[in-house]
Amino acid sequence: MTIKDTALKHPTAPRAGTELEVAFTDLLANGQAVGRVGGVVVFCFGPLPQETARVVVTTVKPKYVVAELRSLVVTSPDRAQPFCPVFGDCGGCQVQHLGYPAQLAWKRDVLRNALARIGGFGAVDVHDTVGMAVPRDYRNKMSLVVEEGSPEPTIGFYRQRSHDVVPIDACPIVMPQLSGYVARLNAARSNSATAPALAQARHLVARGARASAQAVLTITTVRESDAVRAAAPALLADLLGVVGITNSFDRTGENAILGRRHRVLTGSPEIEETIGGVRYRVSAESFFQVNVEIVGRIFAQLESELQSRPNVVDLYCGAGTFSLYFARYGCAVFGIEESAPAIAEARANAVLNGLEERVTFQTGRVEAMVAGGPGRAALAGAQVAFLDPPRKGSDEATLGAIAAAGVPNVWYLSCDPATLARDLKFLAAKGYSLGAVRPFDMFPQTGHVEALVTLHRTRHPSE
Repeated sequence: MTIKDTALKHPTAPRAGTELEVAFTDLLANGQAVGRVGGVVVFCFGPLPQETARVVVTTVKPKYVVAELRSLVVTSPDRAQPFCPVFGDCGGCQVQHLGYPAQLAWKRDVLRNALARIGGFGAVDVHDTVGMAVPRDYRNKMSLVVEEGSPEPTIGFYRQRSHDVVPIDACPIVMPQLSGYVARLNAARSNSATAPALAQARHLVARGARASAQAVLTITTVRESDAVRAAAPALLADLLGVVGITNSFDRTGENAILGRRHRVLTGSPEIEETIGGVRYRVSAESFFQVNVEIVGRIFAQLESELQSRPNVVDLYCGAGTFSLYFARYGCAVFGIEESAPAIAEARANAVLNGLEERVTFQTGRVEAMVAGGPGRAALAGAQVAFLDPPRKGSDEATLGAIAAAGVPNVWYLSCDPATLARDLKFLAAKGYSLGAVRPFDMFPQTGHVEALVTLHRTRHPSE
């Protein structure tokens, strides 16, 4: 049966199998559209805001239902034809069906709404989202899943909201060089020289560099693999541009893509990339941004701020991507990162660029390092605190230390609007005011929103 929105008089959830006609008004980061029927929220992948669709209820919860799309009744002018044949099955992209200008506007709205709803910033001027000229072929890292339990295992990406594997022959989101490896790796499943290695693999992680056209491949297995070691020379010869292959093993859990231990099997484990005049040697396992074009645009945005050569404390500095760019402009930089391998890469890249006299890198948890010792001293002498935390954001101990040190400027680069808004609210209470708020489309075709926010200290927290 069909139930119209106007036909329901009370918020009783429809049963599974019920067909509904729903007007959708919102879009979530996971790609699900949001509508309402008789007071019950309906989530469904496929429709867009401004669209009406016929859907069938699949899951019923006390306050909402999940549905599958059957057909569109009213179509949005912002709808686009997805360019990937497995879009909707593969969980890698969420919004290929939304035209790119509309994606950029939507991400700006997501950021603005989070700042208002969570941060309490009601009148923030959020700049237009900085996007890409061509919003595909951008990812420099590809993490393929290898299905278990088959002599010729399926290679692909995880299906939406599951651990099933969607087989692929190519990926239009990753660099063309990496996309070309998919077909070669699929063929390697039936090659006697390489099939035993792929039968043991759980993940295949490839990273490429635009500047050098080099790539590296890491094969993740449950334990160190003789079969992978034996197959490495054949794979190296078959994958054009790959300069090295490593074996990753000893995973922390079933969902881990990389293991805690790595062995170089053949060639070099690193490739060289260049962004903003800085050279970076990185591996498949590196803490390194996946979209070098957008990183370059963030660099360009910060360039004018660096003319005064401020002392910068780079919190969550990873492999030193931003630290080294700041140092190239003459800044003295103190970087903190809890990953020892990332700090080792940062130090090596400082030497590669002749910047070792301008940067100091320390290994440790950020909140502990800024509480005392060199980290606290560095904050006391800093004109800028730069933060690029993981998706969970920063924490009150770290943000409080920045405020207590009286750092006059904070540059916060975030990949999650909700945790960004939470942290900005804390800093505002400590005497900081928002400056420029700029979203960047680091991950086109997905629901992820990157944002750079500058803050300025306007009063002491005790005032």
